Amino acid sequence: MINKSTPIIEALRSHQEAREVFAKYGMGCIGCMGSLTETIENCAKMHDIDVEALLAELNSLFQEINKS
Repeated sequence: MINKSTPIIEALRSHQEAREVFAKYGMGCIGCMGSLTETIENCAKMHDIDVEALLAELNSLFQEINKS
C-alpha cells in the first residue's frame, strides 16, 4: 500500500500505471531526479495537489493487483 511517506520511485516501480496517475495530476515525476528520494506527500505539496486524492488513485491500482 502506498502512503504519504512512500518515495515516488517506489510507487513508480510498484505498478507501471502509476506513471499515468502522476501524469494525470501534472506531476512530471517520471524523469525528475527528486523522484529517487522525494516522498509522495512532499511532491504533492510542491505541485499543490490533493495528496489524499492522489493516494486513493495510486492505491486503487494496487487493489486491482491483489484481486488477481
